Amino acid sequence: MKRLTPALFALAALASLPAAARPAALVDLQVLDLEHHETLPRHPHHGREFIEGRPGHRYAVVLQNLTGERLLAVVSVDGVNAISGQTAGSQQAGYVLQPWQRMEVRGWRKDLSQVAEFEFTALGDSYAARTGRPGNVGVIGVAAFRERRPPPPRWEDEIAQAAPAAKAQAGTADAAAPEAAAESARSRRVAESVQRQQLGTGHGQRRWDAARTTHFERESAHPDQVISLWYDSREALVARGVLPQIWPHSHRQPEAFPIGFAPDPR
Repeated sequence: MKRLTPALFALAALASLPAAARPAALVDLQVLDLEHHETLPRHPHHGREFIEGRPGHRYAVVLQNLTGERLLAVVSVDGVNAISGQTAGSQQAGYVLQPWQRMEVRGWRKDLSQVAEFEFTALGDSYAARTGRPGNVGVIGVAAFRERRPPPPRWEDEIAQAAPAAKAQAGTADAAAPEAAAESARSRRVAESVQRQQLGTGHGQRRWDAARTTHFERESAHPDQVISLWYDSREALVARGVLPQIWPHSHRQPEAFPIGFAPDPR
């Protein structure tokens, strides 16, 4: 399939007030194996979804806007922002999706014309590990935001609401700290209960990939949708119970008594 170009990305501004949560999905996330040009199937396991990565294969993070409005999608791979290379946070730079647009994010953005391709590799060779951040290797994430639509100007309302808005934002920041600590503790418990991660995402060869900057103001400081998709090698996913063990088998018919007589000892 042809890619839609150019990609747009923005260091998006924040709206002054958070919007009400909307349960409807805004963005669909898939992973495309570029060597076989096939979408990798998802395997649900204990409330998460996993895909099997194949070492050495290049891949693309495929985003599909499911709405008729512009959206901002902040893409994280192994806990690293795919555009800036920073340790990922939802308030960072992201790709702007036009209404109904499908986009393939194929690598770490180096400038407005190139990316370094995503490729499955050993954990130690991953971009995150090589930059000293191996703790979140093995997960691809997207934080999606709606665009703020400015209301008609009503100066009397703006003056009256300025103080409460600032107070609301401060309260949100205060509440976020214990919530983040609890999530961090949960993540550590999960990490201790599974086998060691084998695969990561490497910093592959550079390829042409055009983009340009644009302005995008988020409707809310909080993502309207967050998607996480975990990945690892087949061996590791089998060890975790995500994929079934495949035993070697013979094409001949099985026999109840395959040996007719007792063999001599060796």
